[in-house]
Amino acid sequence: MSITGPGSITAANIQAVTNMTKQLDTLSAELGSGKTAQTYSDLGSQAGLALSLNQQLAAITAYGNTATTVGTTLTVAQSVLSQLDGSRTSVIQAVGQQGTFALNGNGQTTTQAAAASQLGEILSLLNTQVGNNYIFSGSATTTPSVASSNDILNGNGAQAGLVQVINERAQADLGTGTGRLVVGGAGSSVSLADDSATSPFGFKVASITSNLTGATVTSSAPPSLAVNLGANPNAGDTIAFGLTLPDGSSQTITLQATTASPPGANQFTIGANANATAGNLQTALTSAITSLAQTALPAASAVAAANDFFNSNPPLRVSGPPATSTSLVAGTSANTVFWYSGESGATPARQTALAQVGPSTTIAYGMRANEQAITSLVANVAVLAATTYSASNPNAQTSYQALAQKVAANLDGQPGTQAISDIAADLVNAQTTASDAASLNTQTQTTLTDMMQSIDGVNQNQIGEQILTLQNSLSASLSVTARLAQLSLVNYLAPSTG
Repeated sequence: MSITGPGSITAANIQAVTNMTKQLDTLSAELGSGKTAQTYSDLGSQAGLALSLNQQLAAITAYGNTATTVGTTLTVAQSVLSQLDGSRTSVIQAVGQQGTFALNGNGQTTTQAAAASQLGEILSLLNTQVGNNYIFSGSATTTPSVASSNDILNGNGAQAGLVQVINERAQADLGTGTGRLVVGGAGSSVSLADDSATSPFGFKVASITSNLTGATVTSSAPPSLAVNLGANPNAGDTIAFGLTLPDGSSQTITLQATTASPPGANQFTIGANANATAGNLQTALTSAITSLAQTALPAASAVAAANDFFNSNPPLRVSGPPATSTSLVAGTSANTVFWYSGESGATPARQTALAQVGPSTTIAYGMRANEQAITSLVANVAVLAATTYSASNPNAQTSYQALAQKVAANLDGQPGTQAISDIAADLVNAQTTASDAASLNTQTQTTLTDMMQSIDGVNQNQIGEQILTLQNSLSASLSVTARLAQLSLVNYLAPSTG
């Protein structure tokens, strides 16, 4: 038979202390985590809803992280585009402010030397990386976007660069000296024709307009125009020959009849009869064409070569011996530098990089260095940097001025063509969409967090009060238990002293 006396510690005492300790641990965990449950199973019937809400919160957080990363790329890209447009403006201004025509030791003006420096900066910008990604390479983000300035201009080993491609094209366009045009005629007739119906090189006959008294104009194929002088024209009468140049621009040669001998510039002398006058007209036309072939043609030829080098994939260049060539051929990676080395698929540039920044919001922010606006910038700055002139060439200044004017006009932009500002506007739209999505995500995150708080959240003030109360109770229980542990039946029965 057991006797439980006043000093005995019962199992109930121990269990009570244990229970309060566990309860204190639970409340402390809730206070620390802010949650009433540490596992979904602790939530009972609301576990499924809590799981769904947490998944949505995780997705919203991921969208936010994506938007932050993409935002960094867009900010860097906008800065690059701004600098590219600044380079474009600088070259236009430099061309417009060109002073006295003077060549340095490399056969270039100060503006051309500056253009070479600008080209290096432009290409460096186009190889910009954000993290490990080249942002102007389309979907090929691990591949550098463009080749180096030196390789593009001067080639790399067996690979021809722009300088060589321009020189070959210049020879092909010039031909035997008259820009691939054939001036002929017999008797009182003067003709002007292309030397080939299919060749892309040199001048192309476009039109003939005559107000020469008694003259008639005829045409035939391949492009050939002729004027027949039925009688001598009157002094002051004119005839105009329209020509198309390799870059698509046009020139008009206007010749005026005169009684002076020798005639002045762009004039022909009226002879004793129509046949003699036709001979003088033929001589004047040949001279005018030869002059254009040394001035306007080289500039147009260089621009055409640059367009074929930068705008074509693969780049195009003269096929065979340049002076007698009648066609262009696609360059290969073995014999020609490919200036753009990124991805060039059929997918629109912006679509090469997509990012989901919200449950139903995806932005497109991809870019390629070979987009029209950027290619135009690179091609026109490069052609200025690649062309050289001889100080002994009497036509050098006129030819350079023709090229500079073309470059400035091209950089100024043509109606209907993409501008760098158009690319920047696309990115601004993407940034705006991402910002709007971020605001919506924040609102959604707040709503979801409130819902989760109503399911497994705790009132920290209430928990704190409960912990304090429990700590006091536990302290009292432990104190009583300790005192009981020190009592014995003898101590209990012993008479008090004092």
